Amino acid sequence: MSFNELDLFEQRASLAEDVINGLKKELNSLYALLKCGNIQGNNEDDGQTVSQADFEKLKKENEKLKYRIEILKKTLCEFKAKHIALTTDMSNCSSMISIQNTLSSLFEKAISEVFPDLTDPPVDISMSNNPKFGDYQCNSALPICKLLSTVDKTTEKKKISPKDIAEKIAAKVASSSMIDKLDVAVNGFINIYLKREFGQNVFRNVLKSEKVSVAPLIRKRKVIIDFSSPNVAKEMHVGHLRSTIIGDSIARLLEYLGHDVLRLNHVGDWGTQFGMLITHLEDQFPNYCTESPPISDLQAFYKESKLLFDTDEEFKKRAYANVVKLQAHDPKIMQAWKLICDVSRKEFQSIYNRLDIQLVERGESFYQKHMEDIVKVLEEEGFLEEDEGRKIMWGQTKDGIPLTIVKRDGGFTYDTSDMAAIRHRIFEEKGEWLIYVVDSGQAVHFQTIESCAKRARILLSFHKMDFVGFGVVLGEDKKKFKTRSGDTVKLSELLDEGLKRAEEKLKEKEREKVLTEEEFNRAKESVAYGCIKYADLCHDRNKEYIFSFDRMLSDKGNTAVYLLYALTRIRSIARMANVSREQVKQAIESTPISLDHEKEWKLAKVLLRFPDVIMKVTKDLSLHNLCDFCYEVACTFSEFYDNCYCVEKNQAGEIVKVNMGRILLTEVTAMMLEQCFSLLGLKPVEKM
Repeated sequence: MSFNELDLFEQRASLAEDVINGLKKELNSLYALLKCGNIQGNNEDDGQTVSQADFEKLKKENEKLKYRIEILKKTLCEFKAKHIALTTDMSNCSSMISIQNTLSSLFEKAISEVFPDLTDPPVDISMSNNPKFGDYQCNSALPICKLLSTVDKTTEKKKISPKDIAEKIAAKVASSSMIDKLDVAVNGFINIYLKREFGQNVFRNVLKSEKVSVAPLIRKRKVIIDFSSPNVAKEMHVGHLRSTIIGDSIARLLEYLGHDVLRLNHVGDWGTQFGMLITHLEDQFPNYCTESPPISDLQAFYKESKLLFDTDEEFKKRAYANVVKLQAHDPKIMQAWKLICDVSRKEFQSIYNRLDIQLVERGESFYQKHMEDIVKVLEEEGFLEEDEGRKIMWGQTKDGIPLTIVKRDGGFTYDTSDMAAIRHRIFEEKGEWLIYVVDSGQAVHFQTIESCAKRARILLSFHKMDFVGFGVVLGEDKKKFKTRSGDTVKLSELLDEGLKRAEEKLKEKEREKVLTEEEFNRAKESVAYGCIKYADLCHDRNKEYIFSFDRMLSDKGNTAVYLLYALTRIRSIARMANVSREQVKQAIESTPISLDHEKEWKLAKVLLRFPDVIMKVTKDLSLHNLCDFCYEVACTFSEFYDNCYCVEKNQAGEIVKVNMGRILLTEVTAMMLEQCFSLLGLKPVEKM
């Protein structure tokens, strides 16, 4: 069957599991009602007694749900069986498959055949830490034994050992082109050995398709990612670095997996601060409507206007008046607003161009009309409460702090804007999965937004919302990253410093003597921007990290420099062997990829884990797992290269033998790293 058919089966299986989980929740609710004999009111502590007719109705609904779940379970089993059939024959599949998922499917089917009466038996597949005990292990026998022991106490059946259970399971595992053999250990672990031919088939298909793709891991959705989000009239600083880099990589990952991704930049381009900026513009450049004013340094312009706003009452009065005019869309004031936004937009875009970031701007100004709509809807639905002149909204429970939807003066807040935005993204943009990449300090705010959106029936059960938080960037003194004068570090200056340090690093290695000026500049940008991105992404995003150019520019350890050098080195092997791309293509059909040596096979097993790594990153939205994988690939390749000659030369330095099977393995490794770098936003160069 084709990859498209596999994609369809995966999506249907995912949908079936979603429906089953939803039905189980309904069923649990019905069980609770049947058990307690009353229905709890939404906003009351006292319940009302269920009549006999209601009770009988609940019982019927219960039976219907049970029946539907059983049908869906059977359908899901059929999908999984077809998935196994598709994934165990890799001869024509151009996509890599998840080894963990495939083994789980095989063993789940085997366990259900051996123990058909067990409900949701555990299926535990893990990687082996020691090749003596296989490449993977099934660790289900012991927990199944404990489950059976509980049942045996009531039925007085003879106990069965974990080893016996494991042997029964192993005997039922379907034959697969992935599995070489199964060994059952004394303690009941089933050691799983992969077939080397499986690895050869996977890599041959990767080389033939000329791309590294993975079989679909989750149902494809319309995804909206909110990240970066600077404020107009303020320069982007190091505080925007993490959101921009993390958000871009998550977007790249989900786009790679086939999701329909909308990258939104929720820019701060509305509010009181524009009153003071426009007033200062009127004072300094009264003819701004006919002549473009020289306000390229908006940061300084903002500081000047803020000082006047804080110290000059007459200026403050005029600034507030201009806010009212802005909200009324006065033509002259709107022109001033657009002028200020355009200057900021150019500065933002300069940063995004340097970092190769693509975004669609959707500022706070965009949601002004939508804020009026959301307030009207929430009032009509009875979700707003009066609170000392404010209009507030609680989430699904009255815990914590409510949202302030309307202020005492009738104005709107960030809460209003975020509720309007989430409603627009669900109803207008048709978003199914919303992701917010914001610092961890705003976690409670977005939890409240999510809870209120669910209560207002904006977010429904089939929608998904993820808050992707991150820690702050620290300086080498382990305090919040600042300049020596205590100011926030401007992002443009940080990138400039990165370019300067990268140039010095390359000149230390005398790369300017062997590279053309164009090649040198490309290498400099690759190293500078790559090291800044990678230093952020390789850390667990939930934690703080120390920003250190010396550390991130090191060519040793888990750094972008080391990995970029490693890829350049791998790519150079075929060139040094005088093997052309055309020769590689021809060799794919005639030469088996060499996996006989233990170091070849070790490298292959690392590369085969790529879909499982992608699956984990997609689940956690934490890119450091992908960075760790890149480093493991590079280190394992180094072991392979030191022990397995790809090219043999005589004493005169002449090539006497080219091991084409190993050259093909180097090509797969390079392709894998290039795909990972693309997801991380790194730009490798051919020469460094």
